[in-house]
Amino acid sequence: MVAQNGKDLLIKVDMTGAGVFETLAGLRATRINFNAGSVDVTSLESTGGWRELLGGAGVRSASMSGSGVFKDATSDERARQIFFDGETPDFQVIIPDFGTIEGPFQVTAIEYSGAHDGEATYELSMASAGALSFTAL
Repeated sequence: MVAQNGKDLLIKVDMTGAGVFETLAGLRATRINFNAGSVDVTSLESTGGWRELLGGAGVRSASMSGSGVFKDATSDERARQIFFDGETPDFQVIIPDFGTIEGPFQVTAIEYSGAHDGEATYELSMASAGALSFTAL
């Protein structure tokens, strides 16, 4: 993958539950992390005392975060409502020249801040809440 514009990494949310995705407006920075737990099956018979892991047995998860400014009342309200209602709607993460990750996420944190001489900002944190799919570009 060659260098890409950071603004092209997008977090989108299903606005109505009907598969209609819209970009969370006002985000200036986004990030997604993938994690896979390991299951250690090392025994006294492991060759040379090397650790052995059981392939495909660990719990997989993903987390997303984003920060930005308020800009679009509809998507800002949707993100806030997802948190307060404890919903786990589908999100999409568009990674330029890589692909799209899609699946349910829970908004685990929302932080609002602002300075007296600047704009109000927010930060969102989200955790995967089910199986994710990947579609390569």
